Amino acid sequence: GTLAAAGCGRPSHKKCSGLLWWLLWSAEAKMAFQQIGEQFCQHYYQTFDSNRAGLHPLYSQQSMLTFEGDQFQGADAIVQKIMSLPFQKVQHQIVKCDCQPSVNEGIVIFITGNLLVDDNANPLKFAQVFQLCKGPTGNYYCHNDMFRLNIG
Repeated sequence: GTLAAAGCGRPSHKKCSGLLWWLLWSAEAKMAFQQIGEQFCQHYYQTFDSNRAGLHPLYSQQSMLTFEGDQFQGADAIVQKIMSLPFQKVQHQIVKCDCQPSVNEGIVIFITGNLLVDDNANPLKFAQVFQLCKGPTGNYYCHNDMFRLNIG
């Protein structure tokens, strides 16, 4: 078969026509969401590790953070929570960064990594999910942020 064939050809699989959309979607578009997601994460973690207050512009007042099950709404509350974390030095090491395109040109990012805190030689394992959305000016911001330590 060719890429021009719509879907899988089975009448009962009408949703398979979505496969055609995926196959014909340009390589450039696929690269764009991956690159944007990776660049966001690099910037986010570099800023987190060096100047946590500098994360404020990455959130909006509609953003939500779920941190170890506790929820915080809006950039002010989110950054206040991040600033209150009880360590002096922190370094994030990204192990995996999986990105997917989402609705309205959004991007979902799933991170797994290591967290080095203060002078502790044993890294903590963490997972984090970001939902990036386009703001009114066309710039991406973090609309949803979920963080968990992988302990036990």
